[in-house]
Amino acid sequence: MTHRETENRNSLFLIDNTANPAPLGLCAFGMTTIVLSLHNAGITALSSPILAMALFYGGIAQILAGILEWKKNNTFGLLTFGSFGFFWLSFATILLLPVLGLSEKPGAMDMAAFLAVWGIFALGLFICTLKMHKILAVTLFFVVLLVVLLVAATLTGMQTIHTLGGLAGVVAGALAIYIGLGQVINEVYGEKIFPV
Repeated sequence: MTHRETENRNSLFLIDNTANPAPLGLCAFGMTTIVLSLHNAGITALSSPILAMALFYGGIAQILAGILEWKKNNTFGLLTFGSFGFFWLSFATILLLPVLGLSEKPGAMDMAAFLAVWGIFALGLFICTLKMHKILAVTLFFVVLLVVLLVAATLTGMQTIHTLGGLAGVVAGALAIYIGLGQVINEVYGEKIFPV
């Protein structure tokens, strides 16, 4: 085999023909955020569907999407999906530990601190999205707004602020689903049907 043939053969192995993992991460984030936000808005109870979504779809599926983004050499996707996946696993654990008798129920300041560090993280991601797609930037803006409202509601105990946080979460989740499904629909149809 000549040097040129070896180079051509090796370049074939460098081509990434794997599927785009972003729709999985976006839909997992969006759907789980909506389910929890419906509770935050006072529409549903904090029950097993939310916990199950947090563990499996919001948690495990997003972590898998983050790992696959690493394969795509996408640091933003790795950080975003990997971190939010572990956020959902952490959130589910916060709910489970007191029920299992392994820790005390967190107080308002504990939850506010937990949410605040995630708000700082989301703000950093939002800054990144200003150089990316506008719909993604709007999505992260609503994630930041959601966290700010939930921190304020947790510290003040005001249900109105909590409800507004829930509504912001529904918008953030819906936008994430729009981007995720839009990418898949565009790929399947081979044309840009949805601007994503």
